[in-house]
Amino acid sequence: MAFRSSILAAAALTLAAIASPILPNAQADGGVTATNGKPVTESSMDRVLSIGGDITEILYALGKQDAIVAVDATSQYPDSALKDKKNVGYMRALSTEGVLSINPTLIFASEGAGPPPVVKALKASNVPYVEVADKYTSQAVVEKIRTVAKAAGAASDGEALAAKVEKNFVELAKRRKAISKPLKAVFVLSVQKGMAVIAGKGSGGEAALELSGLVNAADGFYGYKPMVDEALVEMQPDVIVVMDRSEPNHDAMAAIGELKGVQSTPAAKTDRIIVMDGLYLLGFGPRAPDAARDLMLAAYPELRAAVGQ
Repeated sequence: MAFRSSILAAAALTLAAIASPILPNAQADGGVTATNGKPVTESSMDRVLSIGGDITEILYALGKQDAIVAVDATSQYPDSALKDKKNVGYMRALSTEGVLSINPTLIFASEGAGPPPVVKALKASNVPYVEVADKYTSQAVVEKIRTVAKAAGAASDGEALAAKVEKNFVELAKRRKAISKPLKAVFVLSVQKGMAVIAGKGSGGEAALELSGLVNAADGFYGYKPMVDEALVEMQPDVIVVMDRSEPNHDAMAAIGELKGVQSTPAAKTDRIIVMDGLYLLGFGPRAPDAARDLMLAAYPELRAAVGQ
């Protein structure tokens, strides 16, 4: 039986990142300068716009939710974010007018935000714009928390949260060492027009697999790529990880089951097709080590007894 995450599905996912992990800079007086050179002051937290599900999750974890006036469509955890805050739309399809119309005093944004002309215009405004990198390593997640916390005036709480997440990553690494023979896996982002969109090298999907003690079977390309059934069969994955989405009437297991090639894989024969929440697994926020642990235990059920789960 497929493993399903209990967390609500995310509608949109961060697909790639290559920039540095820390972008705001310290001022000589101990303050913070935003990515666009504007000073971040205490009053900057009066009206915060959070663009990126991971950033929103961090701000909530820091207890800064009351300062947030608007979020983007990927900010689906906690679920109260989109219910209580104004939605400025999908993070890669923002409009300058739509963002500035909410009169933010501080913008936190994933480096994957777009389109580029809009990001350029927002950075040129008088609003402090703190850009947060999207790297997919355990250390990058920890530094991301520190970055957001520092700019939010919550460095102490941020350090405590970072330490907790770092500890969870250490525990995750110990669990990976208990895996004697890593399984080959395919990470399916979505199913489109009868083809599975699969994660290749350098993708968040591959990083999620590796954190979970799995080996990416799709290592012949970079990023995400639609693959025909025959290619999926040739990979012979022991595990297939499928992302769930929050769209009405969407059934990730049914969608992957419609691909004829799936039934010819070892994953199908050993019942290791695992459905996971998109933001939970690909968000790379404070819950990242928990998501990787859940995937690991779903892929290697024998580890549950070994780690007391």
